[in-house]
Amino acid sequence: MSKRDYYEVLGVDKNASKEDVKKAYRKLARQYHPDVSKEENAEQKFKEVREAYEILGDPQKRQQYDQFGHSANQGQGFSGGGFQDFDFDDIFSSFFGGGRRTQRQSNQPRKGQDIQKRMRVKFEEAVHGAKKKIRTTVYEECSSCHGSGAHSKDDVKSCSRCQGRGSVTMEQQTLFGRTRTQTACPDCGGSGKTVNRKCESCGGEGVVGKEKTVSVGVPEGVDTNNQLRMPGYGHKGINGGPPGDLYIVFEVEEDDVFERHGDDLVVEVPITVSQAALGDQIIVPTPYGNVKLKIPQGTQSHKTFRLKGKGMTNIRSKRKGDLHAVIKVMTPTKLTKKQEELFTQLGKTNLETEESIWQKVKSKFTA
Repeated sequence: MSKRDYYEVLGVDKNASKEDVKKAYRKLARQYHPDVSKEENAEQKFKEVREAYEILGDPQKRQQYDQFGHSANQGQGFSGGGFQDFDFDDIFSSFFGGGRRTQRQSNQPRKGQDIQKRMRVKFEEAVHGAKKKIRTTVYEECSSCHGSGAHSKDDVKSCSRCQGRGSVTMEQQTLFGRTRTQTACPDCGGSGKTVNRKCESCGGEGVVGKEKTVSVGVPEGVDTNNQLRMPGYGHKGINGGPPGDLYIVFEVEEDDVFERHGDDLVVEVPITVSQAALGDQIIVPTPYGNVKLKIPQGTQSHKTFRLKGKGMTNIRSKRKGDLHAVIKVMTPTKLTKKQEELFTQLGKTNLETEESIWQKVKSKFTA
């Protein structure tokens, strides 16, 4: 029976990077591993996937395979450069939570799964911090069976396959010969026990989902995609292990007035032509209240003034950024007759200043 193309087996392109090849292998290995998969031909598929990765996961062997195909392993032969990128312990850890030497027993206490939730906060809440509530579903110990998953104590029996140990020894054929590895018992899932009649409340899972309301402290200065870890608010631990954690990922709404750049803010401040020409004291809005700002005579549009400490709080150092006030000189669109006369008179006067932009432009046409 002819072999399938290794790239087809892993579902990757021929130009796939080493990391892409490894990711594809890990995904398929978890899917078809005999201890996990319920598919009828899982073991054959797992061997096929493993063989494909043994070749494509090694740069030198992959190069020879690209050149000679499957015949490279028969006539041309691989150079046997080794498996410098084939991390067996890393692959085993995806199934058993650790390498072959450090594999922990499945019936030992383990931390529960973490939960991730997204929280949308207003700009003002990000500036000053806030207290908000979020609802999440947490899996906790079933109160009917107290986590056993059985209808009664009499329905819990010691696993006949592993004799209550929770693990079995498997033999596998590898490139280095037959190896023996210890893994979770497929019949009892590593618990060492089997259940004859399942608990009606939890369906034999030992846990039930409960919706909870959690109070979340939004820190000052939080930004979009910042993450807050809340220890112990995740799912129930396994075999008496600690509960998992709750991770809050924030999404901060944009503001109509302030534009955010990290810890700094930018605000556009409109002033009149007369204010720009004569100077004035104006009011500038900040997230912490209005402040007065002196505008000197001859202020141009887009001139920027920095107000120190009026930006966002840095979430780590707790120091505040700055607020940058950008001046925008507004040209009037509707004038009274009196105002038109004044602007006409003003236009007849010499408003040029030395090396002014207007003078530089005019010189281009009079030269």
